[in-house]
Amino acid sequence: MKWLYNLSMQAFQLLFPLVAKTSPKLQAIVEGRKGVFEKLAAFKSQHEKVIWFHVASLGEYEQAKPVMVKIRENSDAAILLTFFSASGYENVIRRKQPLVDGIFYLPFDTVSNANKFVQTIQPQVALFAKYDIWPNYMKALQENAVPAFLFSAAFREEQTYFKKDSFLREALKSFSHIFTQNEKSLELLSSINYPSATFTGDTRFDNVKALSESPQRFPALEKWIGEQPVMVVGSAWQEDMDCIIPYINKNRKYKYIIAPHEIKSEKMGAWRKAISKQSELYSNFKGDELTKVLIIDNVGMLSSLYQYAEIAYVGGAFGKGLHNILEPLAYSIPVLFGKLKKVSKFPEAGISQQYGCGFEIDNAEDFESTVVSLQEVEKYRSAQSAAKKMVEENQGSAQKIVDHIMKKINNGR
Repeated sequence: MKWLYNLSMQAFQLLFPLVAKTSPKLQAIVEGRKGVFEKLAAFKSQHEKVIWFHVASLGEYEQAKPVMVKIRENSDAAILLTFFSASGYENVIRRKQPLVDGIFYLPFDTVSNANKFVQTIQPQVALFAKYDIWPNYMKALQENAVPAFLFSAAFREEQTYFKKDSFLREALKSFSHIFTQNEKSLELLSSINYPSATFTGDTRFDNVKALSESPQRFPALEKWIGEQPVMVVGSAWQEDMDCIIPYINKNRKYKYIIAPHEIKSEKMGAWRKAISKQSELYSNFKGDELTKVLIIDNVGMLSSLYQYAEIAYVGGAFGKGLHNILEPLAYSIPVLFGKLKKVSKFPEAGISQQYGCGFEIDNAEDFESTVVSLQEVEKYRSAQSAAKKMVEENQGSAQKIVDHIMKKINNGR
């Protein structure tokens, strides 16, 4: 099957530019990869030692940040970061990233691209976040004696690595060491006789804790909020808003800050029409005290907005996947989210429910009853304590990972 994979990747690389003309997002992937090897060579010429991080998209970058922080504390090597997706790359390059020395798209996983990439940057080590594993890159790293590590790994039984005769299992087993998010992932690796894995937890806990300790402040927003409690709705999709808007229309307790998953004017306009209370876009924000609903029409604010919340809702579970519930939990507030389609893909949701700070809802009636129940003082305080406990008890993953990696670097290859 490996020959078929390589053939398909070559065909994909040839045909993708033609298909991409139909979509601005896909076209961004094509444009971003133009001249990438020349850019990589120029980067390498300026840095003798390089540590390579690869992430799929924005969420995995958040997992990588705590590891980067610890690497910076222990090494003078330059950090090179690659993305596969346009959504991750395009969001990150808009703002200065002090932890990273160079940001690039990952060339498609053909044999020639992988070999050229590894030989060009000659990394001391390669670190992959969560799951984005490419067989030809793994082989190229092995052939060039570059140690590779997978961290914050979360595996599921249905994944192809655990199916008999999967050629992708070879790529998984070529990692020097794998650091898992949970014990279940460790058991799955053991079932295929992978010898070198450690349960270290999810590095996002380290990241959200650091973010919550120094959030961006918004004085005009604070003035608008005043003494009224706030509900922050993060990464909202239509399915989420279908559950939330009926409550907004009949409830007077909260002011609402809503951050859509996608900044689309027609979607935000439809939500504003469906909401009976006075609403405003953040780009037009005047701080009118009559405004009860504020819709955030930009990217980059959300993680700091949770500091103002008494309660939070995080979207995505009804659709493609639950967004980051750990960000609001780091502020010690209860978090609601939709009923998950694939529970095993988002173990943090189940963990939050076990602690008593995460609450799964199924529909508008369920949303209302859960919010009302959390208005009981004792239940709310219990959820706050549970959120704080969950975040604090899961700290330290990045340090464990980097301690292991630095031993490998310092002892040589």
